[in-house]
Amino acid sequence: MKRKVYEKLLEWKQKSNGKTAILIDGARRVGKSYIVEKFAKENYKSYIIIDFNRVPEEVKNLFDFYLNDLDNLFLYLSNYFNVKLYERDSLIIFDEVQLCPKARTAIKYLVEDRRYDYIETGSLMSIKRNIKDILIPSEEQHIEMYPMDFEEFLWALENDNLMDLIKKCYEDKKPLGQVMHRKVMDYFRQYMIVGGMPQAVEEYRGSKDFNNVDQIKRNILHLYREDIGKYAGNYSLKVESIFDEIPAQLQKHEKKFKITSISKDARFREYEDAMFWLKDAMIINPCYNTTEPNIGLKLNTEFSTLKCYMADTGLLISHSFDEKGIVTEEVYKKILFDKLEFNEGMIIENMVAQMLVAAGHKLYFYSNSSREDSSSRMEIDFLIAKSKISSRHNISPIEVKSNKNYTVSSLRKFMIKYNKQLYIPYVIHTGDFKEEENITYLPIYMTGLL
Repeated sequence: MKRKVYEKLLEWKQKSNGKTAILIDGARRVGKSYIVEKFAKENYKSYIIIDFNRVPEEVKNLFDFYLNDLDNLFLYLSNYFNVKLYERDSLIIFDEVQLCPKARTAIKYLVEDRRYDYIETGSLMSIKRNIKDILIPSEEQHIEMYPMDFEEFLWALENDNLMDLIKKCYEDKKPLGQVMHRKVMDYFRQYMIVGGMPQAVEEYRGSKDFNNVDQIKRNILHLYREDIGKYAGNYSLKVESIFDEIPAQLQKHEKKFKITSISKDARFREYEDAMFWLKDAMIINPCYNTTEPNIGLKLNTEFSTLKCYMADTGLLISHSFDEKGIVTEEVYKKILFDKLEFNEGMIIENMVAQMLVAAGHKLYFYSNSSREDSSSRMEIDFLIAKSKISSRHNISPIEVKSNKNYTVSSLRKFMIKYNKQLYIPYVIHTGDFKEEENITYLPIYMTGLL
């Protein structure tokens, strides 16, 4: 299936010309290996995939024994994989490179040699266990890969033109109109249900069977649980506790993650490493509270106050509705036909977070629960900074609304109180595009264009 990261790989190949390797970091089952092999087939005369999850120790040890004798290293690799290597026209792929840290260290010397190109793929790339005692190569260009976005989902369903219309309406600040808006929302609800994990999308494309799709997503969730037990070390139980608690926390009105829900005596500092593990594994998208909505959102971050979104909304739905007695097919049909009242806000807000992250934004929110000053009491779901920072008017507050009937009192308070910092205030909703009273109402499928 077509992925946008492919264009980044093409750009890297053309600009780098062997001067750097590229590392693709992403959650398990996000499609890294597939897209890299597709890229290799279409852009090189030959390629070798070294899957460190499968190759024997003798192959891993080559990076110890022959790092100072690259001629022999390449000779062994070429013969072991039965692939002829061509100077400046072969690609060597280190798949699941986190399982062989010495191979990642070797990138420095392999790139200096300049004979071949190198791509690394992996998950859990920055957890301590996988970078202990290794020198991270400066010759390594790092990109993150996320679940399929809405446009990639449309491509998978062989609809190559719909996003062009959406982009044009966004740029022209015009609604799509009742008929086209309904059509796009039909696609978008399918996207919410299926999610962006390629295996799930591929199954849906072929069968249109939500039960089959759900089983694939549950297999991925099971894989994540196995990873937690295998790689999270001494705090695996805390990681799993947070993971299990995510749907219940997002169901709440404020959606802030309360560690005390896990245990009444729990403190954030005791669970901090566990939370960061899930972030590094790219299983969650944390959203941090900023105490002052100004130019440097990160400078005013309160890391102990956060919301914890799932990186893929399709996985969140399967993670949420896993109690006995709930018929998945019925839940999915209610979401598809906009009949699900319970948990709708959680699903919509998680999707907005997912789309903002895929568009390159860090996630921040603003919360003020002042009892003394009602004009300061507000909850803003997301804050984003405009791409070109100026001396004033840099921050866009975003309110997410899942129902048709809603108020925007917090947003209006924000517009008055932080007028000097205010750029464009947005309401992201399930309706069409409109502008009213200095607020831009954006249909949820345009979120990724911000």
